[in-house]
Amino acid sequence: MTTIIKPKKIFWSNLQKILVFLFFVLILNSCHRKEVLKTASFKTESGWGYTIAYKNKIIIKQSIIPVISDTKSFATEEDALKTADLVKQKIKKNTSPTVTKKDLILLKIKF
Repeated sequence: MTTIIKPKKIFWSNLQKILVFLFFVLILNSCHRKEVLKTASFKTESGWGYTIAYKNKIIIKQSIIPVISDTKSFATEEDALKTADLVKQKIKKNTSPTVTKKDLILLKIKF
C-alpha cells in the first residue's frame, strides 16, 4: 500500500522548516551583535579617566572630571566607568553627551 502525498502539503511543510530556520538564524545573529560603542578606563597621574570608542576609534577621551572647576581625575576606576556608561547611553539616545553636576551627583561620583 503506497501513500500519495499532495504537492501542496509538501510545499507548506518545507515553508515551515525554512521559516523556523530563518527565525533561529535571526535570533542567533541578534545575540552576537557586536557593541559599536565601547568604554574603557585608563590610569592618570592623579586617578582615573575614560575613553569611548566608536568602531575601535576613540571619539571621547576624558582624563578629568567634567563640569567641576578643579582639574582632577576620577577618584576610582568605577567612577570613571559609571560616567563613561552614562555618556555612552546619551550618545545612543542621540542626545548631547554633556555631563552635568546633577549627573555626577546622581551617579554618586566623588569630586
